[in-house]
Amino acid sequence: MRNRKEQPLIGESAGFLEVLEHVSRVAPLDRPVLVIGERGTGKELIAARIHYLSARWDQPFVKMNCAALAESLLETELFGHEAGSFTGANKRRLGRFELADQGSLFLDELATTSTRVQEKVLRVIEYGELERVGGNDTVRTDVRIIGATHEDLPSLVDEGRFRADLLDRLAFDVITLPPLRARPEDILPLAEHFAVKMAGDLGRELFQGFSESARDALLSYDWPGNVRELKNVVERAVYRADSDAETVRDIVFDPFDSPWRPNANPGEEAAPSPGPATTAPDTPYDFKQHIQDVEIELIKSALASCRYNQKQTAEHLGMTYHQLRGYLRKYELTDAE
Repeated sequence: MRNRKEQPLIGESAGFLEVLEHVSRVAPLDRPVLVIGERGTGKELIAARIHYLSARWDQPFVKMNCAALAESLLETELFGHEAGSFTGANKRRLGRFELADQGSLFLDELATTSTRVQEKVLRVIEYGELERVGGNDTVRTDVRIIGATHEDLPSLVDEGRFRADLLDRLAFDVITLPPLRARPEDILPLAEHFAVKMAGDLGRELFQGFSESARDALLSYDWPGNVRELKNVVERAVYRADSDAETVRDIVFDPFDSPWRPNANPGEEAAPSPGPATTAPDTPYDFKQHIQDVEIELIKSALASCRYNQKQTAEHLGMTYHQLRGYLRKYELTDAE
C-alpha cells in the first residue's frame, strides 16, 4: 500500500463547498475529468483529491506539467522511449502513462500540448494503448486521466488549437474552481493555516495572529494570483515579523515595490500618477460636500496606490492608522476595493 500524500483543502464558502461535493460525486467513477481554473486556484490539489477518493487511491498518482517541456521532450516524458531512439537514449525509459498504470495521471496545462501529443493521448484514452518513442511494440496501460488548464478549451477548439474529439473524451465531467476573490470567506482561514505552518518552519513556538489592519488588508486585496499568491504573501509577512511574540501587522503584496526600484524601461521617465482633481466647481456650490468629495477621492486614490494596505495608506496620507479608520467609517469606505 502506498503512502497517501493528499494535502488539506481549506475553505467554508458556498462555492468552495460545491466544488468539494462535485469532486466527491465524480471521484468514484473511472472516467476522465477536467479541472478548470485560474492559476493558483489549487487545481493540482483537487486532482489529488479525485485520485484519493477513487478506487485507485492506493495506486500511483503521477503528475506532469505539459507546459514545462518542448514537444519532443514532452512526448518522451509521457510515452517513454526505446534505447537508441535518439542521441543519448542509452536504455529504455518508461513514460508517465506507464508509471501511472492502474492509477491516475494528472496532466496540468493540457491546453499547451501540440496536436500530435493530443492525438497520442486520445489513443490512450480510447484504446488503453501507446507506443514508446522509437518503438513499434504496442504497450497496454490502464490510467485514469485528470486534465487541468486555466484556458477555455471550447474556444481553443473553435480556433483549431485543440482537438474536439479529445475534448469530448476528457470532458466526461468538468470541475471549475472559483477564484479566491469569489470566496472571501476563505481568505482568513487559509491565511491562518499558511501562517501557522510558516511559524513552525521558522522554529517558532506559536503564531500570534494577524492585527486588525493586516486582516483588513488581506480581505481588501483582489488576489489575482489566488491561493498561491496568498500563501506567498502570508509566509513573507510571518517571516518578516520580528519574533513569535509579535502580531503580524505588515502585509507586503508586492516584494518589488520600492522607491529605488529600477525603471522597467530605461531612458523613459515614469509617468506621474494622476491625483484627484481639486479644482473648485462653478459657484454657487456646497462647500462642505465638495470637501468631503475631495477627501473621499484622496483616500480612495491612496488606498489603491498602497494596494489597500491600510497601515501604509495611513503613512502615505500622514495620519495614524486609527485616524484613517475613522475616515473610512465616516465615509463608509471600510469595504473599499
